[in-house]
Amino acid sequence: MRVIRVGTRKSQTDSVVATLKALYPGLQFEIRDKILDTALSKIGEKSLFTKELEHALERNEVDLVVHSLKDLPTVLPPGFTIGAICKRENPHDAVVFHPKFVGKTLETLPEKSVVGTSSLRRAAQLQRKFPHLEFRSIRGNLNTRLRKLDEQQEFSAIILATAGLQRMGWHNRILHPEECMYAGALGVEVRAKDQDILDLVGVLHDPETLLRCIAERAFLRHLVGRTCAQPLEGWGLGELGRVLYLTGGVWSLDGSDSIQDTMQATIHVPAQHEDGPEDDPQLVGITARNIPRGPQLAAQNLGISLANLLLSKGAKNILDIARQLNDAH
Repeated sequence: MRVIRVGTRKSQTDSVVATLKALYPGLQFEIRDKILDTALSKIGEKSLFTKELEHALERNEVDLVVHSLKDLPTVLPPGFTIGAICKRENPHDAVVFHPKFVGKTLETLPEKSVVGTSSLRRAAQLQRKFPHLEFRSIRGNLNTRLRKLDEQQEFSAIILATAGLQRMGWHNRILHPEECMYAGALGVEVRAKDQDILDLVGVLHDPETLLRCIAERAFLRHLVGRTCAQPLEGWGLGELGRVLYLTGGVWSLDGSDSIQDTMQATIHVPAQHEDGPEDDPQLVGITARNIPRGPQLAAQNLGISLANLLLSKGAKNILDIARQLNDAH
């Protein structure tokens, strides 16, 4: 039986592997997460974790890697592509409180309470809404962060992705969707020239999530290029075959300054696949040959148009200052 080797953080893999096993009962899927033998504190930032997984892909130690798209830069290294974007799970954020603050909300936490988050984007947005709180970086996997919350006195609460908590079986309190914009879904990264694996994972593409993510990633790339470590967000909403809405925003690190706006595009899905072959099938690092090209291009153009609108309103100045302050720390 052929073995397909899957690299990732295990919490992100189970649902994807379960789907692939159901689709391909004649294949065996082997999860390889040996990188987790090294403490996350030694691995460092998410970007380094992502690079380690890509190195395993490059060395042919794994055949595919499952990522959260928010951890992937909008420009991938040469030779790699996102071969599948899975249906977006609950995209909202959750707040988990220290035991002594159970029953509280962010609004009712005491003045100067410290809230942990691994995301500049969450911190900037929430700092604006809850100026009486302090937001600090917290690192590690979900279990590590929850242990830091429960066993230490530094954090009154931490902000986590609801989908990740649900995959781990944790019950939590969900923030209202307007509290934070979001950008992400589970994506499957593969070698760009490995057509066999591309065909295998391509069936995982969820068309609606794909178009939303193309619009979001085009927005992010046009504003800041490769990096995803900036206080900005793209939020795609809409119905496939009708209208795709994209809300984007840029915030100063302390949340005091922000620019937000929304645009929409009509997405026409042809009754039949009318597109011919493409020299470069990738859009913002994503390959989706089984999805019509026209809607993908429309989604990409929506993201670029919204980025240009925010730039015309002064987004570059906010981002430049945020980048300088972040680099200084």
